[in-house]
Amino acid sequence: MRWLVSLAFVSAALAAEDNSMKAGMVIKLWSDPPASTESEVWTERGKEGVTDRSVARVHEPSITVYLPERSVANGASVIICPGGGFVHLAIDKEGHDVARWLNTLGVAGIVLKYRLPKTEGASYTIDTALADAQRAVRLVRSRASEWNLDSARVGMMGFSAGGAITALAGTRFDAGNASASLPVERQSSRPGFLVLGYMGGGSSEINVTKETPPAFLVHADDDRVPSERSVAFYLALKKAGVPAEIHIYAKGGHGYGVIDNRLPISNWPQRCAEWMTERGLLRKP
Repeated sequence: MRWLVSLAFVSAALAAEDNSMKAGMVIKLWSDPPASTESEVWTERGKEGVTDRSVARVHEPSITVYLPERSVANGASVIICPGGGFVHLAIDKEGHDVARWLNTLGVAGIVLKYRLPKTEGASYTIDTALADAQRAVRLVRSRASEWNLDSARVGMMGFSAGGAITALAGTRFDAGNASASLPVERQSSRPGFLVLGYMGGGSSEINVTKETPPAFLVHADDDRVPSERSVAFYLALKKAGVPAEIHIYAKGGHGYGVIDNRLPISNWPQRCAEWMTERGLLRKP
């Protein structure tokens, strides 16, 4: 049975959540002390009562875990990589809001707060951000039993710059270190599937192979980030024989996340939910 998600239903579900669900569960990615004790910089950019925060100068990466209600939980999970041009993270509209939407599908939404390559005065690189993403995948897998998750259905979703990190995570992964003393380090860093929203640039080392996970891509043709980037990734997947689906909309711009901007592109979450259903990713155990 096809899982249809109406935007009206999603909006109602998000509005009905209690404060405890909105908070999420924050878990540090690494046990080592952060490279800097400098405080993060949070900025509220929302208008008309809409929360739209950004966070910059991230030195202690973490995940915020939103588990769905047990009555609807299906065991799937998605690690979400917000965008922000590697300068900041659009942590709400491309992070926490997305996690809450995923909860309406019975999916655990896990927001990744990763270190940013363009942090002034820091030595972080694309590889630093990728290491955080890989660690997040391993961490979720290591806690799968505790959170009632299926370790085979740990996916990644990224927007803009976060989409570039997600694409890298889907093409540069390893099986883990079986002899490691820490359980988290024994886990594979390969995502089970990818969702790429208006994928940005930032690396020329995204090499698709037949081992790259199945992917869903969405982009607007009027985006300031060329839609050709998503198209090129889709064609590379197709050439490698990797199942993929792409949606290119005429209008939509950039940075919409799961916000209803009153354009057809606002239906992309429904298309994504349908793709996940067809892939068997929303099945209950």
